[in-house]
Amino acid sequence: MLKGFKDFVLRGNVVDLAVAVVIGAAFTAVVAAFTASFLTPLINLVSGGGEVGGRFTINGQDFTYGAFISQVITFALTAAVVYFLVVLPMKALIERRERGDEPGPAQPTQVDLLVEIRDLLRAQQGTGPGHDPSRVGTTTLPGQL
Repeated sequence: MLKGFKDFVLRGNVVDLAVAVVIGAAFTAVVAAFTASFLTPLINLVSGGGEVGGRFTINGQDFTYGAFISQVITFALTAAVVYFLVVLPMKALIERRERGDEPGPAQPTQVDLLVEIRDLLRAQQGTGPGHDPSRVGTTTLPGQL
């Protein structure tokens, strides 16, 4: 059970996803701090300033439209950065690959695949590279798969 968990956690895409979540959370915190430090006071000044800026009261209920506008701006900034730093470059890369300007990931050759198949068959039969094939009743010439 622990081996399966270890294999799951150490897979490449799980680690990449964890890194992306941590960086995304850190970036969101930076944008939130920018919004709280600069945008909210600016909105409060534009909409009346001081304590009552960005807020109105009806029947004793406070409506903080300044905080809502700040959060909308935070969302727009975060979405814009993700779009311009992640989505557009990936889209350009995919388009270049489709046009043939940039090669895609290297595919294994037929020889590589045959060597891998040979090694898997040897592993299943319990024969290793130092195994003497004459004991099994087969003959392999040097350089032969």
